[in-house]
Amino acid sequence: MIIEAARVRQIPLEAMIVSNMVWPNDICQKRDVALCRCIGHRQNLALALTLEAKGVTTINPSKVMEICSDKIATSSKLSIAGIPQPDYAVAFSLEGALKCVEKMGYPVVLKPPVGSWGRLLAKVNDRDALEAIVEHKLHLGSQHSAIYIQKYVDKKGFDIRATIIGDCPASAIRRCSDHWITNTARGGEAQNYPLTNDLKNLLIDVQRAIGGKMLAVDVFETDNGFLVNEVNGQPEFRSSHGEITGVDIAGKIVEMAWTLAKKGDEDDF
Repeated sequence: MIIEAARVRQIPLEAMIVSNMVWPNDICQKRDVALCRCIGHRQNLALALTLEAKGVTTINPSKVMEICSDKIATSSKLSIAGIPQPDYAVAFSLEGALKCVEKMGYPVVLKPPVGSWGRLLAKVNDRDALEAIVEHKLHLGSQHSAIYIQKYVDKKGFDIRATIIGDCPASAIRRCSDHWITNTARGGEAQNYPLTNDLKNLLIDVQRAIGGKMLAVDVFETDNGFLVNEVNGQPEFRSSHGEITGVDIAGKIVEMAWTLAKKGDEDDF
């Protein structure tokens, strides 16, 4: 969709299969803008870092990728900015996890700090389940040694996936499912959701707190207002594009990247 959007607009874009190349290389020039679209976070981050070392502008910058890839880092940034989110805690042992949840109250959701597509999430309803899951996590290696605990939010069968391109909210969808995990990658159904002023203002605050030029923000709608659940710094957007929302997300992405590229050309003179 990105390639086609660039072709229609006559915006010069070269698609590269990065797995066949060694980075950094001499293909990208300082005035280029690179849309890093590797599926794997580690590869995407490595690509951004090596390109940035050559002066190339990347979308998103590596520092934004690092924040968004780590739920602990994301929640910390949101906390500093005063952005509403579900209660969360971080524990480093079984005893610490038990204390956190005793204070927070069941049910809770345990998430790997690094992960996507709703994988390895666990809704925990009682102490027995918490003890079993935490013990398993602590033996799975360093990636699970910091235990991210989030208060479970009853989202009444849906959450909101909002997309930000540049500095502006672009679209929002409702992701519906009978399961408590509503990701479209896990079978959630996408429906259009209105970008109200309240939601737009929240998304602008998130973009200012996290940075970047292309973000997907997962939001819970509650009786007391919106809560930001997660922020994705290398989002897929098929469900937010076209017929469902009436918004050409791919077009907005290439136009935003082209604006940055033209600005880079001007800065060279």
